[in-house]
Amino acid sequence: MAGTQPMNVEQIVQQAENFEYNPLIPFKHWCRSAGTLLKEAEIYEGEGNEQQAYLLLFRHARLILDKLPSHPEARSRENEAALQQLRKDVLRDFPKLETLKPRINKRYDRYRRFLEDRCQAKATKHQDHPSQGRNSENAHTENNHTRLQSDPAFRNGLKALTAGENGDLAVKLAHKEIRRRATARRATRQAGISEEEEQERRTAGLWGNWEEALSTHDRSIDQDTLSKQMHNVRAQVTGSRKDIQHEDLRSPSEQKSYFQYPRVPHQSASHQFKSSLLQDSTLPDGSNAIQTLPPPLRPPKDLDSTTDHQPLLMRPGKEEIDHVESPNRSTAVSPVQQKIEPSTFTFKPSAYLENGTPLRTIFLPPDLRHRFLSIATPNTRANLETCGILCGTLISNALFISKLVIPEQESTSDTCEMMNESDFFDYVDGEDLMVLGWIHTHPTQTCFMSSRDLHTHCGYQVMMPESIAIVCAPSKADWGVFRLTDPPGMQSILNCTQSGLFHPHTESNLYTDALRPGHVYEARGLEFDVVDLRP
Repeated sequence: MAGTQPMNVEQIVQQAENFEYNPLIPFKHWCRSAGTLLKEAEIYEGEGNEQQAYLLLFRHARLILDKLPSHPEARSRENEAALQQLRKDVLRDFPKLETLKPRINKRYDRYRRFLEDRCQAKATKHQDHPSQGRNSENAHTENNHTRLQSDPAFRNGLKALTAGENGDLAVKLAHKEIRRRATARRATRQAGISEEEEQERRTAGLWGNWEEALSTHDRSIDQDTLSKQMHNVRAQVTGSRKDIQHEDLRSPSEQKSYFQYPRVPHQSASHQFKSSLLQDSTLPDGSNAIQTLPPPLRPPKDLDSTTDHQPLLMRPGKEEIDHVESPNRSTAVSPVQQKIEPSTFTFKPSAYLENGTPLRTIFLPPDLRHRFLSIATPNTRANLETCGILCGTLISNALFISKLVIPEQESTSDTCEMMNESDFFDYVDGEDLMVLGWIHTHPTQTCFMSSRDLHTHCGYQVMMPESIAIVCAPSKADWGVFRLTDPPGMQSILNCTQSGLFHPHTESNLYTDALRPGHVYEARGLEFDVVDLRP
């Protein structure tokens, strides 16, 4: 939804509920999908795209409260405990949804008023003075357009970029933003804030990003109002409305609701929100900002005629400069060159699934596969497969691969299985990474997706439609980047019940190239780290 026109909460909810749930997908994969939704929501909200953040948070709530309890694997003791923890995450996110809702509806109302004013301005063309009406319309439209452009929620104000034409910019953005996030993460750890408290503050809406506790808009919400909103949400979650105060704190755009939040089962209703949410929500008033001092006066232009001025000596080999611009003179700088920030532009989708769903761009370091093949050389010589996990992050509606993680694994000539998945996911979660795909070798075979590979990759693509599988065939000096088609590939693999390690599938066109063409772009100069978790 990034890059679309403003919508109200009702419209966002309709989109959030439009996702395909398949109970044949293992329960653990859905749990990882839930975690990915939260990470993406946090990043989108930090970049000012509150519409997409709301959509992902609501979809997360629907998945946890309405879908997963009926999953065939949900009754096991281990999965029951996991589901209970996921319910706590949903409870923690309800205040965030309540905080975002009035902002989204308010901006949507402003957008609707802008459209109505524009229509009224156009109607003046039919009056007695069409030229005057046209000028009035243009001035009015320009003023409203400027107002909309200044609002970060109106995605039309962003500069939309294509991946193929802005690779260098993407690399600069990734380096800057990834380092900023890493620095902020280290500062948080050094401040003695636990990972649980950090995550709780972020998802509860107290940290718009990692450096600031609240945005300027948040400061307008006083502590008492936020407390009452949270109390109302708690009562709504538990299904009891008797304790809700009759005082209506909502704006007119909120007073009419066409949907209901997912209801949390009663057994999880005893979880209370921590009082620290309210204690941490007060920031100093921004009105005490330091005032900017006026610039000093310029020296007089007329020089004393009695003074004997010697010409400036020029450096050897340098031509005399006929004209030097004043440093105070402003020079024209393109919007992209002026400020490289994730919130100033967005990358357009670079490809689409077969069902029409847009795919965000994945930027891949070109040197990654060479580094991986070097690591895999001992196994390749022994005719053993090697696998690695592609991890990264979301920036400006594009995905950047920044880590190659080599997990603990067991290999044969035809298979490679990850061991100790908990250690891998502990590392990923600790570094705020997203799983974007995997890479593995075919030591003696050609470059293709075997039936085993298709089933393995299905689990990745369930968590994120953009997930990719890189296959390297070192003996053939060949490699490829693939994804499952959707449809028919995803549906065929999910419905496959054959038990053999390698088996044929009746459907054709199960997977396709994701690089030539596709949603994957090699970004020269994109940095990445290698993390080897093998003992």
